[in-house]
Amino acid sequence: MKARFTLAEIQQHALGIVDRDGLVGLTMRSLAASLGTGPMTLYNYVDGREALEELVVDAVAARVETPEPSDDWLADTRAVATALWRTVRAHPATVPLVLTRRTSSAGSLAPAEALAAALARGGLQGADLLVAFRVVMAFVMGIAQSELAGPLAREESQDAAAERIGALAHDTLPTLSELASIGAKFADLEFEQGLTVILTGVASTTRPRPQS
Repeated sequence: MKARFTLAEIQQHALGIVDRDGLVGLTMRSLAASLGTGPMTLYNYVDGREALEELVVDAVAARVETPEPSDDWLADTRAVATALWRTVRAHPATVPLVLTRRTSSAGSLAPAEALAAALARGGLQGADLLVAFRVVMAFVMGIAQSELAGPLAREESQDAAAERIGALAHDTLPTLSELASIGAKFADLEFEQGLTVILTGVASTTRPRPQS
C-alpha cells in the first residue's frame, strides 16, 4: 500500500503546530487534523509521543543550511554554528526538545557532522576534537536556551527584561539590570562576540596534521 504522506510532510506539519501552539499543542489528534486525516492513520508512521517529538527535532535539523566545506576551517565552523543557532532560535518552542531528544535519523545529524568535520579540518583529533565540538555545541544551544528562558531572556519589548529584574529588587541587582537592557538590544552581537571568544580558544589548541 502506497504511503499517503511522506515523513518530511509529517515533520513539517508537526513543527508548524509546535511553532504555533507550543509543545502542548502537539498531539496525534492535532497533527492528524493538520494533515487532514484521522489519528489512527498516523500510527502507520509514528508510534507515540516520543516519536512525535523526534520528528520535530528532525524537522528543525533539516532546516539548518550548512555551508559547503572550504579551505578555511575556522570560517566553516563559524558558519555552521551560526546556521544552527539561527535555525533553533527561529523555532524557540522546540528548544527543550532539541536539548533533550536524541535524533532518530542520520539526516538530522548533518549539522553536527558539518560542525565536527569543520573542526577536524583545523587539525583537531581525538579528545581535542570531542572537547571542541562539545564546547561549540554547548555555546550555541546554551545561548539559544538563555534567550528563551534565562534570567536575561529577551521579552516582547527591549526594556521588559530590565524592568522585570528591576521590579524584583530595585537596588540589589544593578549589574543584571544593566546586562538585561543591553542583551535585549544586541542579541546578534552577543552571539557573534561570544562565538569569537570560543573559536579563539579552540584555534589556540589546534596542531597542524602531519603531512602524509
